Amino acid sequence: MHNWPITLDDVRGAQKMLAGVARVTPMEGSRHLSGLIGAPVHLKCENLQRTGSFKLRGAYVRIAGLSPVQRAGGVVAASAGNHAQGVALAASLLGVRSTVFMPVAAPLPKVAATREYGAEVRLHGDTVDEALQAAQRYAEATGAVFIHPFDHWDVVTGQATVGLEILEQCPEVRTILVGVGGGGLLAGIAAAVKPLRPDVRVVGVQAAAAAAYPPSLEQFATMADGIMVGRPGDIPFEVVNTLADGIRTVSEDALSRALLLGLERLKLVVEPAGAAPIAALLEQPDSFEGPVVAVLSGGNIDPQLMQRVLRHGLAAAGRYLSLRVRLADKPGSLADLLGVLTRVDANVLDVAHVRIDPRLGLTEVEVDLHLETKGPEHCALVVGELRDAGYVVSG
Repeated sequence: MHNWPITLDDVRGAQKMLAGVARVTPMEGSRHLSGLIGAPVHLKCENLQRTGSFKLRGAYVRIAGLSPVQRAGGVVAASAGNHAQGVALAASLLGVRSTVFMPVAAPLPKVAATREYGAEVRLHGDTVDEALQAAQRYAEATGAVFIHPFDHWDVVTGQATVGLEILEQCPEVRTILVGVGGGGLLAGIAAAVKPLRPDVRVVGVQAAAAAAYPPSLEQFATMADGIMVGRPGDIPFEVVNTLADGIRTVSEDALSRALLLGLERLKLVVEPAGAAPIAALLEQPDSFEGPVVAVLSGGNIDPQLMQRVLRHGLAAAGRYLSLRVRLADKPGSLADLLGVLTRVDANVLDVAHVRIDPRLGLTEVEVDLHLETKGPEHCALVVGELRDAGYVVSG
């Protein structure tokens, strides 16, 4: 038996507290994903939450639980985006002064949004870790309460309200997929769902490049004391290790394709971390019993990052092809090359000549090509036609 200071009554109380503050976000069906896995797939759209992510829920419950004296001293947080905005809005709604430390290179739209929600933004350091250290020093010096993004029971309780909404909106659910960073959302959903529906599988999904939770939670439990970098919070880990039904890891390619799918087929803007559950369905379509609810945890994505991710997603889906082709440096050579591409119906997006390279002969030139293609088979056809025409092609 666990001995947590959080009960279903606490979560229901948080749900009442958040009425009129956080939206009950919609649950949308996806015919495309349902066809892929052979069972109904529903999307819990926390990307449409106020501030663009679920973070408002936990931040509001945490700040609302402060004493009058603590509130008077203000709150402080560190974040590059979603948590910053959640704390800023929650504090403003509760009449509490907030200070948020963000990295110097934080995306400008997120910095502007955090200020607009009412926080004083201080740019510090090159990383979130450096901003976090500055925020903690500020808390010690001023008495402001540090609002952790996931490692506090009140925060987990706020995020748990997502789990109650899922059960209310999709009572037939069999599997819930949740993106994992620090683990607050996964822990909250598991804490709300499992006591009511122990038959529902609650599965975390994390990016391979930022995998704080190893696939084997038991393995992590034996080595956690010695590994502090990239370590999930003690509180979320305790809940996840007890209640969650495993962690899946997805590739960068799958995340990019998931974001692209969100835009093209689902008509939803989802940030890469928020798209992790979709990525798991794309990579492992036979792994989950339906009906499945995939939690889209956030939609705050910098336009420049979106451009890069979409290009990556198009390439991963065989819709965007970058090639370097060697040809003779003489009039008409480029026209001949473009003629081959025209025959195979590849749309040229960009062309650039490379003349200074020690690998090239005196009469050779290389051309960088960026092409719009129609899928993996079309990409293979384009490369094959170029090589059949005598060109040296490299990726």
